[in-house]
Amino acid sequence: MQARFPKTSIVAISRRFAVHPRGERLMRFVGAFIVVVAACADPATDQQAHQDLARKKGAAVRHIVVLTMENRSFDHFLGWVPGADGKQAGLTYPDSSGGLHATHELAPDFQGCSFGDPDHSYAGGRAEYDDGRADGWLLVNDVFSIGYYTAPDLAFWSRAVPLWTTFDHYHPAILSETIPNRIYLHAGQTDRIGNTFSISHLPTIWDRLSAAGLKGRYYFSDAPFVALWGFKYLGISRLISSFYADAAAGTLPDVAYIDGEYVQELIGTGNDDHPHGDIRNGEQFIAKVYDAIARSPEWNSTVLLINFDEWGGFYDHVPPPAAAIPPATAAAGDTDGRLGFRVPAMIVSPFAPHKVAHRLYDHTSVLRMIEATFGLSPLTVRDATANNMAEELDFSHPRTAPQPLALPHVQYGVPCFSSGPFAPLNGLQQLARQYGFPHP
Repeated sequence: MQARFPKTSIVAISRRFAVHPRGERLMRFVGAFIVVVAACADPATDQQAHQDLARKKGAAVRHIVVLTMENRSFDHFLGWVPGADGKQAGLTYPDSSGGLHATHELAPDFQGCSFGDPDHSYAGGRAEYDDGRADGWLLVNDVFSIGYYTAPDLAFWSRAVPLWTTFDHYHPAILSETIPNRIYLHAGQTDRIGNTFSISHLPTIWDRLSAAGLKGRYYFSDAPFVALWGFKYLGISRLISSFYADAAAGTLPDVAYIDGEYVQELIGTGNDDHPHGDIRNGEQFIAKVYDAIARSPEWNSTVLLINFDEWGGFYDHVPPPAAAIPPATAAAGDTDGRLGFRVPAMIVSPFAPHKVAHRLYDHTSVLRMIEATFGLSPLTVRDATANNMAEELDFSHPRTAPQPLALPHVQYGVPCFSSGPFAPLNGLQQLARQYGFPHP
């Protein structure tokens, strides 16, 4: 018969011995004792509990939809959220001459056309990180980077935050720009640390799904990100109009990724929130996807995750931690494993309670949630060890579908040309044409 010991007893013993005059010797004894206890624990019971939870989640969740927006930090967009670790007014940051500048509201400017696109490159991110001080924003950017928006400026987020699960420690997978982070979101590692357009050969979550006989689908608005894998994912790629049709018909795939308008980023008229697009267009786009899920006959078994690919060079007061570096990422030149600065993230689902989740998550946590839900093997050490976002869900009290937001469709903003590091975006268009992807 297996011996069982309550974890709380072990913790209490170790804490008591830690303050004993001979604490060091006693702690060595306690360490040996805990090893013995672990060896005597009942692994079958623990495994059975884990399997029961996995079955419960698997039975409840049949569709995971991931909508990824562009280039906004948590403090910049959601620093106002009640109960979250956010900061907006009252911060100051130094410029390269030592002068101090205060964080400031950006509205009624919803584009920032008169400013530069903040630096969010591998090198720029480390300048902003500034050896953990997280104060280097004005060393590489203008004051646009320390501006913020509040609840009245954000038609979607101000309505959704009081209803669903908001994450205040969700990070990009690498302290770098769009393409490395989006590759991480598909592959659990990256084969580059900058925005380049060479073909990737990394295995992805789409391969895991296919091998398991599950359906994956990638929906895009103009330029398909998965064209970075050449022909490989042409068969699962659809234009965004197909997502709305599939949601309405109740034919959503097991896993879906959704992207907004990449190409329009070049002239500031896109809907994915990349500067210098008008953020009100991004709010409309998120709300339209949200409404499609809310109206879908598959609402009862769907998880919608909304996240941002990276922080976009906008300020955030929390220095990002480091994580393991997978082999391909190390070969690409990542030397520190630093995560990106926090970005907005939310889960909308029958199983998503209204709360702020404070645990550490990153893009590989999305993969972990997919893998745990559908019984798939991890791609790398990163998704194998990431926290599972589904742990924040409550399967005991499923919720009915929300009322659609039905935001009015208005084309906001004016054309203004980006001078930032994502300007050579036409590389994706060229790949899409070369490999025969559909176009709007």
